Amino acid sequence: MRFMLMSQRFNYIRWVQDLLDSTSDTYEDDYDPDRQVIGLDIGTGASCIFPLLGCAERPNWRFAATDIDEKNLEFARKNVISNNLTARIKLQQTELFKPLIPLDTLGLERIDFTICNPPFYASTEEMLSAAEAKARPPHSACTGAQVEMVTEGGEVDFITKLMDESLVLRDRCQWYTTMLGKLASLEEVILRLKKRGGANWAIAEFIQAGKTRRWGVAWSWGNRRPRREVARGISSGSAAPKHYLSYPPEVSFYVEDQPIGEVAQKVDSLMLSLDLLWTQSQTFSGTGFANGNVWSRAARRAKQRKKAQGQAEEPCIIGKKEECALMFKIELTPAKKGSVSVEIRWLRGLEGKLFESFCGMVKRQLTQE
Repeated sequence: MRFMLMSQRFNYIRWVQDLLDSTSDTYEDDYDPDRQVIGLDIGTGASCIFPLLGCAERPNWRFAATDIDEKNLEFARKNVISNNLTARIKLQQTELFKPLIPLDTLGLERIDFTICNPPFYASTEEMLSAAEAKARPPHSACTGAQVEMVTEGGEVDFITKLMDESLVLRDRCQWYTTMLGKLASLEEVILRLKKRGGANWAIAEFIQAGKTRRWGVAWSWGNRRPRREVARGISSGSAAPKHYLSYPPEVSFYVEDQPIGEVAQKVDSLMLSLDLLWTQSQTFSGTGFANGNVWSRAARRAKQRKKAQGQAEEPCIIGKKEECALMFKIELTPAKKGSVSVEIRWLRGLEGKLFESFCGMVKRQLTQE
């Protein structure tokens, strides 16, 4: 994965890019160069590194960047000016105990993401004790100022405040993201998110020089689902708790000994037999919207009963597609030895079990003899 060799900050920015790319209006899981993006860097520090990296990577990205430390902002401003980015990066001094996401103060109605590398430690004593215990090599030493390293309650309480603010702001931001310095914090953060009703989150692991590890957590109150390697961006050998990963947003399987055209016809017939909206976008792919579990035995029997009674079939009405219970994409590709690869991609929805049930139904219908 790309996270293995680059610096952690660059890894983090790239991960945020992938989050946005795989949950865009195009549903293409790819970079949209025309998309205008606004991000908020919370606690930008003296380097203002995240906005600088983001603007260098993406020409249509703009940032607001905040910090409580006047000295940090003074140096950050110099960095912004020296990189000719004053038109794209707005700096704002904030105050301790005031909102971490001050959209109204910044004059922003909505943003696409937040980015943050919060203070790790709850006290100076904890910071010094951790440094002594680790006997750090030079490349991983902590060099941040006191205000960047220590906060009351440590990083978990800091991120909890971000969560609580996001509960009020909701969809005024698509993705709320933060970096974590401790593995132990990751589990607690996900627990607290779930207690607040979070159902759409992503986790990533960033590794620098094969040693120093940091983690990324993102959550959204919307229902767009990032692709698998973004939502579950940790390696198989990672110590990160697997049971706190979000539902897999993709399911793949093979259909043996059937031509791809025949499988495509079966998919089309199956989708049209259900009370959902189905559009065959290309020869071997299509997109669907469902209001709920319309493939259950009860739902299908009810539909058959109406048909047997001569009742006119009512068209499926979704309303606002962004509020549907499930949006999915099915794509077929030729595979080796005459088989067909079927990939079902979860595009929108908040119920993992609903998507899992749908995938199970499709697999059974396509692979049964």
